[in-house]
Amino acid sequence: MADRETRHRALAGRYLPDSLLARIRDRAADNDRRNRFFWEDLDDLRDHGYLTLFVPEQFGGPELSLNQVSRLQQRLAAAAPATALAVNMHLMCTGVVAAMFARGDRSLAYVFTDVMAGEIFAFGISEPANDWVLYGSHTAAEPLSGGGYAFTGVKIFTSLSPVWTRLIVHGLDRSDPDAPQVVFGFVERTHAEAAAGGGDGISVSDRWDVMGMRASHSRATVLDGARVRPERVARRIPEGRTPDLLTFAIMANFQLLIGSVYAGVARRALQVGAAALTGRHSAQRGTSFAEIPESRVRLADAHLDFTAIPAQLDATTRDFDELEDLGAAWPLRLVSARLNAVAAARRCAESALLCTGGSGFSNDHEVSRLLRDATAGLFHPPSIDAARPMYAAALLDGDDGPTADSP
Repeated sequence: MADRETRHRALAGRYLPDSLLARIRDRAADNDRRNRFFWEDLDDLRDHGYLTLFVPEQFGGPELSLNQVSRLQQRLAAAAPATALAVNMHLMCTGVVAAMFARGDRSLAYVFTDVMAGEIFAFGISEPANDWVLYGSHTAAEPLSGGGYAFTGVKIFTSLSPVWTRLIVHGLDRSDPDAPQVVFGFVERTHAEAAAGGGDGISVSDRWDVMGMRASHSRATVLDGARVRPERVARRIPEGRTPDLLTFAIMANFQLLIGSVYAGVARRALQVGAAALTGRHSAQRGTSFAEIPESRVRLADAHLDFTAIPAQLDATTRDFDELEDLGAAWPLRLVSARLNAVAAARRCAESALLCTGGSGFSNDHEVSRLLRDATAGLFHPPSIDAARPMYAAALLDGDDGPTADSP
């Protein structure tokens, strides 16, 4: 345990040193207020090798584990949640390939080469009114001669919209109406096309004025015959819940890295709340609010909510790294980790706001931004309403829940 903690501290010092985090935290409020993309943060993180974290050593990367990246993302999110959430999408894509690589599937190793060459990956899966998420798509995937595909549809909440050069997408190939297939692949655009807000068959919405996670610029992406080259087609999977290593790796990395971001938000909210109580003075009681029992209980309850979150993320990411075979229990573990982290972030941020008092209600106060950023957690799939049937089925229907997607 001591060796692992020493290693984590060393990684934090290398990839997210205190001086870098201070700069990132200082910029977060201005980026939020101006609804501005986190350009400088991205440059700094790239310079520190942060975008290569999952790349294996044989490709020139540091080959960090999901557990190690989760810990780093919690640290980054405590400084700038929107920056962490957006960078998450690049890390998630590379983490998926690393997970497949570790399990013997090296078909997507070109992703590592692209990352080391400076390409930025993003996640183009979410669609309007598609509650199948990974297992179906409203986007059309039209087969092309030679084995490629043309994708036509709308992807929403596409983080890193101003900069991505590789977008993992999925769409439905209905060329055989009796056996439709969900096709996954990587759409490509150049850095110049990204800067111009488009690409061949790609356009990015200029609408982005949201409640929280504003600096992520997770805008909608419209695909109109956007092409995926044959060698960049990742999978063809029958529509519906079909076990596959790709979808399992996507689910694991998405849920656990998203959970890591909200764990960082919760931790920072507790710090802000504690500092606020210490700094506020009660005229009635002649002491700081930190000495008032009601205030202490409120913060203590939030701290209790939070304490289990890093432990759950730590245990689940380590099991994933160690290739534990949990079968159908995996979705229960993965979704729980993310939902619990999101709920804790919201509770901790609300408690911190109450600890801060009226000044925290101002939009330019950090606690206000933390609460707004935490609210974005309501929109990551699956929602609590969509997840509940899975947990009920595991107890009431003699079922462990849906397929784990692990082949």
